[in-house]
Amino acid sequence: MSVKIGIIDYGMGNLKSVYKAFKFLKAEPLFIDNEESFDCDGLILPGVGAFEDGMKNLEPFIKILKKEVETKPLLGICLGMQMLFSDSEENGFFKGLDIIPGSVKKLPEGLKVPHMGWNSIEFLDDDPLLIEIKNESYFYFVHSYAPFCGPDYTLGETEYGIRFPSIVAKDFTYGTQFHPEKSGESGLKLLKNYINIVESTI
Repeated sequence: MSVKIGIIDYGMGNLKSVYKAFKFLKAEPLFIDNEESFDCDGLILPGVGAFEDGMKNLEPFIKILKKEVETKPLLGICLGMQMLFSDSEENGFFKGLDIIPGSVKKLPEGLKVPHMGWNSIEFLDDDPLLIEIKNESYFYFVHSYAPFCGPDYTLGETEYGIRFPSIVAKDFTYGTQFHPEKSGESGLKLLKNYINIVESTI
């Protein structure tokens, strides 16, 4: 039986490419577009756009999402990763889901933003999400803000003017600042590892 991966559709995600990636990997992706439809084994929180808009759109899902992540693995991608954090300074100050302690801050002045294109990641710890992926592998980024948190939650870091966490984890909740679904073989391997993590919890 295929692993059911629920992709949360709150109106701000790069849903089609994420769906296609999981379909390619022989999982069973499905879209979650209301708070009643969390019938899945693992969760994906995608996201493209501004933090404030993302949190507003996600509002109907927040209560059940926080309950679901107590027992189901979750992977936040790009904005979806940032919303896992406590707060963001993007266009003001806004509270996030506060699943991972930390803050989202603007990349330093003087850098070309958004940080767009391929960049490498230094893995800082062993984790099932990173199995058989070579350290310093390249992944595809598009972002102007980045999350910052303590070392206990940082699996990988990327350098772009400064070093910032690009892979984070707390228990079975993961986040990637890059887009694994657009990151070639390494990105697909990371998603396959995530599927294996989900399988291990069923």
